Amino acid sequence: MNIVVCVKQIPDPADPGALDPETKTLKRDVKLILDESDSYGVEMALQLAGDEGTVSLVSMAPNSEVGGLRTALAMGAESAVLVSDDALKGSDALTTAKVLAAAIAKSSPDLVIAATESSDGYTGTVPEQIAALMDLPSVTFAKEIALDGGTAKVKRQTESGYDSVECPLPCLVSVTAGVVEPRYPSFKGIMAAKAKPVEEVTVADLGLDAGSVGWAGAGQEIVSIEDAPAREAGEVIEDEGDAHERIVAFLDELKVL
Repeated sequence: MNIVVCVKQIPDPADPGALDPETKTLKRDVKLILDESDSYGVEMALQLAGDEGTVSLVSMAPNSEVGGLRTALAMGAESAVLVSDDALKGSDALTTAKVLAAAIAKSSPDLVIAATESSDGYTGTVPEQIAALMDLPSVTFAKEIALDGGTAKVKRQTESGYDSVECPLPCLVSVTAGVVEPRYPSFKGIMAAKAKPVEEVTVADLGLDAGSVGWAGAGQEIVSIEDAPAREAGEVIEDEGDAHERIVAFLDELKVL
């Protein structure tokens, strides 16, 4: 079983850095870490692969950044492919999917796992775009995955519970947070990760035209950025014997009752 996990390396949410005033995008010239949402996918892959399968990683990041990849390798993944190229700056979700799909295809995986969405983008579209580009069946919002021969059996989370879905391999499955409990890298794993192979490739190595990625290939543009509106102070009700009536009236006004 050859499993590839898409992982994103993001600025630390505790110190996310700053926005580029010209491009209105997040500066990524700081140390990047493994997106927490992707740690669930890595753990799921490790459990599915067991002792006989292999788990490899695919990531796209600037400045040859491997900090987040080393964390996932320390968890137990065997190798990684990093796509890093100045031409990728400004890539939108679809361009990112094209790049990742080209990198994943080189491994001919039996299963591709991704997070439902990244913590710094929240588009939620990249996994489905990768599946479409690679002509793979896909299942989204997976809360449980089991492999049975050439079939993936997935419990897909819904608003009312879950759907049981069967999907032929190879396929792509995007998992929700909490699908499994990610392990903490051990000291032994951290030391071993330093020696695990990380292959760095460029756009040209993937057979893609530099003019089709980055700002040149992006189909969307950030035109403005504004601070989120400040939360208004709530109404304080002091009980003078009629607090319950005022609360009921307030809820009724909100159409809650």
